[in-house]
Amino acid sequence: MKRRAAIPAWCLTIWLASASAGWTQDPVEFFRQNCASCHTIGGGRLTGPDLKNVTQRQDRAWLENFIQDPKAVIDSGDAYALKLFQEARGVLMPRVPGMNPDLAKALLDLIEAESKLEESQFKGLQITDRPFTAREIELGREIFLGARKLANGGPACFSCHTMRGLGGLGGGRLGPDLTRVYERLKGRQGLGAWLMAPPTQTMQPLFRKHPLQPDEILPLIAFFEDAAREGGEDTSVAILNFFFLGLGGAILALVCFDAAWRWRLRGVRRPLTEGEIARGA
Repeated sequence: MKRRAAIPAWCLTIWLASASAGWTQDPVEFFRQNCASCHTIGGGRLTGPDLKNVTQRQDRAWLENFIQDPKAVIDSGDAYALKLFQEARGVLMPRVPGMNPDLAKALLDLIEAESKLEESQFKGLQITDRPFTAREIELGREIFLGARKLANGGPACFSCHTMRGLGGLGGGRLGPDLTRVYERLKGRQGLGAWLMAPPTQTMQPLFRKHPLQPDEILPLIAFFEDAAREGGEDTSVAILNFFFLGLGGAILALVCFDAAWRWRLRGVRRPLTEGEIARGA
């Protein structure tokens, strides 16, 4: 009986720890992983607004409510929320897993503190507006294809994504085609912020401990910008090539098995046949 009574207590402990995980998270790390791809603090607008001094532009209680469930506030018809939604060109700020009132307050405290600094750590990567060189574009291609290893050991883009013009079997298909990612993320700043802290559930675990370096992000941006300039999407026959390669391999394997099986039968039949002939003689 004692053993059975201990199980609910143990489960309750785990449940409480899980429930409290949201507000015990470091707000700095949380902002970096979940907010920095769409917002800066003092670095200008990305997909979402620059958050520098946001608590001076809107009431904290309203902000805490919005951070926890943006869609609910927008759906309520709130005028300020609708304005933000329109300025983001219809991109809806997602409800982040683990968000709760305590974490929302901690994030606003962080934003207020960072807003008072001359330069916030979340100002974002400041990217040149000069034209990229052919060498930078080529270096970006090498990084994308994995020909140049990432400094922090992260996986090559090619392992999960494809792009127009790669040829051969193309890239991976786990992630989307990146031919026009430059356009989808609204140019250099948005793309740079995304690469600094990818927020997707697939990429975030991979790059949290293996972040891209600024000297890797810049050539990747150059490569993606050049690809967007060429236009189109991945029109390679990579999948068809893979299908025919697999089909050819399967046929070759069947031929080999057939040859091996025939030899096996001959190896059994020949001694039997020779024995019968000898006995008949």
